[in-house]
Amino acid sequence: MPRQRATVREVAAATGVSTATVSRVLNQQGSVAPETRLLVERAVEELGLRAPTPRGGTPKPVAGAVYVRCPYVLTDYFGLIVSSIAETLDRHGRQVVLNAGEAAAHEPVLSRLPSQSGLAGAILILPPESSDDLVRLGSRRFPFVVVDPRTSLPRDIPSVSAAHHSGARQLTAHLTALGHTRIGVIAGPREWLAADARLSGHHAALADAGILPNPELVRHDHPTTPDGYRAAQDLLALTPRPTALIAFNDKAAVGALQAATAQGLSVPHDLSIAGFDDLDLSRATTPPLTTVRQPLAEMGRMAVSLLTRLLDRHTLEALHVELATELVVRTSTAGAP
Repeated sequence: MPRQRATVREVAAATGVSTATVSRVLNQQGSVAPETRLLVERAVEELGLRAPTPRGGTPKPVAGAVYVRCPYVLTDYFGLIVSSIAETLDRHGRQVVLNAGEAAAHEPVLSRLPSQSGLAGAILILPPESSDDLVRLGSRRFPFVVVDPRTSLPRDIPSVSAAHHSGARQLTAHLTALGHTRIGVIAGPREWLAADARLSGHHAALADAGILPNPELVRHDHPTTPDGYRAAQDLLALTPRPTALIAFNDKAAVGALQAATAQGLSVPHDLSIAGFDDLDLSRATTPPLTTVRQPLAEMGRMAVSLLTRLLDRHTLEALHVELATELVVRTSTAGAP
């Protein structure tokens, strides 16, 4: 078990470098070879040496580029977030090192970030890594912010997300106000933080309407159009069938629309369908989708704001920021049949 505290001298002895080099690494100063920096940082992590608190005036902001990791295809959802981050960083005079695409999800990049030359910090979008991996990165004093965390994070890891619970609650309340009492939910994967928060919001709105949650009306699946289609088919096979379906996102809602058409159901006359995100896709369907707007561009801007404050060595008081969502009512929802 690692000790809680070690000295600079002990780290120097363990790595075979000078105490001056150890101090330069701890204070994030230049003129240290990347391999030496990585060696020292690993020793610091193993020995439990706490980084020094800067003294003697206001520290200078950290120079360098920002690593933006978005290990997904940059479609309209992720593309909007990444574009907002890049534009905001440009206004701050920061360069972007982009890591994107589905193949990037399998790259073990986090452990390399603190030793990568020229990087000041990182913004991680829906990171597939575990909370433990993110905690380890934070313990190495590498500044980063998480956008739309997949899993629950410790309080000291800054994050930005949409208000998933309240958005889902508004959406279900809209449907119950239309008379729907049997509402099917195409939820995201069980382990996703957003899926849990939205299901919680859905249940809260049901409780407000005096309706008991029914587990048979929930399907957990990935938020893609094919998965939305299969989940909707499954839900519509129930007896009695749901009078409304809520999908995890607009793409899954498109799959639900396709499943309704395949069964000869008219939307919204026979079945109401709603999505989440308010992508361009939601306005291009027939009928246009009722959905919940996520402030995707603002999430990107807020992430840069939090990271900039970290790089300027400011204390962050609001570490987990939730931005408001907005219900957008269109013609895919109507009164219960």
